[in-house]
Amino acid sequence: MVSGSGVCAKRIVVDARHHMLGRLSSIIAKELLNGQKVVVVRCEEICMSGGLVRQKMKYLRFLRKRMNTKPSHGPIHFRAPAKILWRTIRGMIPHKTKRGEAALARLKTYEGVPPPYDKTKRMVIPDALKYVFPSVFGIYLIAGRSCFVTFVSDAILVVVLRVLRLQPGHKYCLLGELSKEVGWNYHDTIRELEEKRKEKAKVAYERKKQLAKLRVKAEKAAEEKLGSQLEILAPIKY
Repeated sequence: MVSGSGVCAKRIVVDARHHMLGRLSSIIAKELLNGQKVVVVRCEEICMSGGLVRQKMKYLRFLRKRMNTKPSHGPIHFRAPAKILWRTIRGMIPHKTKRGEAALARLKTYEGVPPPYDKTKRMVIPDALKYVFPSVFGIYLIAGRSCFVTFVSDAILVVVLRVLRLQPGHKYCLLGELSKEVGWNYHDTIRELEEKRKEKAKVAYERKKQLAKLRVKAEKAAEEKLGSQLEILAPIKY
């Protein structure tokens, strides 16, 4: 996230789950041009407005666009969700200039959550979310608008509070489902790997909760042991 002084955070990892494709791409494109490094994970769970059949027909029309004499010269039709997102963001950046080329080099996109990003804090972008969740908190503001916020562990139950960017009852589909329909062969592989990752994350989260309980218990025991000495330490906020 770019601050008012123009200083960027080291790297922001965005969890793309439940984000609308166009809104997500436009916000990330602007951040990249401002100098921010962005990593996007779980691209297969990006949402697109419109049903799967509609989006598939739209993509098949796109597949027919090719160079007549030498199709390998372009346009290139990506099937993987991460590459589709990358291409969408590229279309919002002047990528043929030095500035745009440098901005695009700051972007990384992945299906699933590969190491080492499975152990880093992941963020969401409220302005691009299909829904707002109770597990979204800590909103950072840039020029009066919400940009990146933290996202809680997968182990927490997600309950929809209100619709944010998609009308109630409006059809939508996931980018991973569309990619599977048009030739992406790793949908099932990514799903299996994600299930394994979530199991490991659940175990780690339970262990973290147990350690937190032990810490509270130890602090309470230390307070009882110190007794009156705490009054001496209180003025210096020890």
